[in-house]
Formats: sequence, structure tokens, C-alpha cells
Amino acid sequence: MAANMRLPTIRKQVSLSSSLSALDGKDLVVPGDVITSDTGFMRGHGTYMDEEKLTASVAGEVERVNKLICVRPLKTRFNGEVGDVVVGRITEVQQKRWKVDTNSRLDSVLLLSSVNLPGGELVSGMDIYVQAEVQSVFSDGALSLHTRSLKYGKLGQGVLVQLSPSLIKRQKTHFHNLPCGASIILGNNGFVWLYPTPGHQDEEAGGYYTSLEPVSLSDREVISRLRNCLLALGAHKVLLYDTSVLYCYESSLPHQIKDILKPEVMEEIVMMTRQKLVELEG
Repeated sequence: MAANMRLPTIRKQVSLSSSLSALDGKDLVVPGDVITSDTGFMRGHGTYMDEEKLTASVAGEVERVNKLICVRPLKTRFNGEVGDVVVGRITEVQQKRWKVDTNSRLDSVLLLSSVNLPGGELVSGMDIYVQAEVQSVFSDGALSLHTRSLKYGKLGQGVLVQLSPSLIKRQKTHFHNLPCGASIILGNNGFVWLYPTPGHQDEEAGGYYTSLEPVSLSDREVISRLRNCLLALGAHKVLLYDTSVLYCYESSLPHQIKDILKPEVMEEIVMMTRQKLVELEG
């Protein structure tokens, strides 16, 4: 009977340029770290003053906006803003609205008056996934969603990957057709949707795509590989956007899909991905 054995080995350490940690000009801090002793900065979320020094109260990335400094936690619930693209799961169907799980503190609300699904299709039942946009934020922090654009609506066959919202890079578009044969929706709320790239799709349709046709084995393998790549990038706190996901996919090709999540393989793939990103930044 064949046995799969893994033995520890000494791998050559690859030196990365110092610009890696400064790709977005942010620093990582833990609670108690002194961010700055300059009294000219204003205290934001995730910070406090200790002996006239601005100190981090949570573990995360330091963000500076003019004179305001705050720390965005690496692992947190989604705090949505107007215009954010989200992927969510319908948890409750009511007469005039649906409740949607968007990885927030509170369930988000999708009013029937804010719904415009292609073909007049209605959503019935729960455990159905939708993509939507944040329309407004209620006083208690709950999000109001809408799917009025053709870019949004009910999602068809695909795979959901749940990651930290802090790892999703904000971009002009969060819908990407990857050259590997699959498409990805990077929700600002940390919910990522993978699905087969449709053969014919309206440019304005965004990520809206439903099909009951059987998914081919090759498409399932591509989606499974992408899923494991996303989990690997998430485990190593790598910012997620179309380029980083594609680089990770390409770096994983020498390995079998089931081996990607092995710690030593995961580390190798993520290291190669980071190198490519550094080279891209020049």
C-alpha cells in the first residue's frame, strides 16, 4: 500500500526586496506598538495616546490620511461603505425585504424596491447567493443593498471562499475574467465567488451569470485550484486582487491541487507570488 510521507527539509531562503512590505505604504503593528511620537498627528480608530505617543490598540495595518492615523485590523468584520461590492447569502425572506449575510456585525437588508433582476427573476428560499452594492448605511451600522444594475443579482453555479475583508484590495472593478478559464468576484466584504467564465456575456453584465449546464471537469479543476490559492494567500496575509490571484495560480501549476494547502508547498507558492509582485512593482 502506497504511503504519502513528508519530511522536513532545509530550503534556500529567498531574499525579498524591502519594498515588499511597503507595496501600499503601510506598516504592520501589534497592540502596544508605538506608531509615532509626533504630536502633530490625529488619533484615529485602533489607536490611543500613551505618554504623548500614538500607540496601536489592535493588530493590523497603519493607514495614514493626511494627519489622521488609524489601524485597520487584519481580522475583522466587514464595515461597509457606500459603493462597496459585496457577495452575500440570503438568510431570511420577508414580505418587503430580504436579509443578507455579508460578513458584517448585522445582517444587511435588500429591499424589494432596490431589486432589478434580469428577466424579472425573483429569489425564493434561502441559502441563495447574490452579488450587490452597498446603497447606504443605517445608523446602527447595518447595510442597505441594491441590485438595480445588470452587474448584480443572483449568482449561479460557483464556489464561495470566505476570507478577511482587510485582504481585499479596493479597485475600480471587482469582477475579473481570468485567463485561466474562470471568473472571480472579489467582494469587499471578504466573500469571494469563483465560477466558470461564460462563453458569451454582455460587457455590462459584470459578474451576473446563471447557468444550470453541467460544469466540465477542467473548469472544476481550475476553480478548485483557484480556491486553494485564495486560501494560501489568505493564510499568509497577501493582498487579494486579480494580479496576485493570477500569479499565485501560475506558481501553483507544478503542484497537484490537493497539495497546494500543504504548509511547505503553500509557503513556496506564496513566496513565488510575492517575488512576482515585487518585480511587477519594479
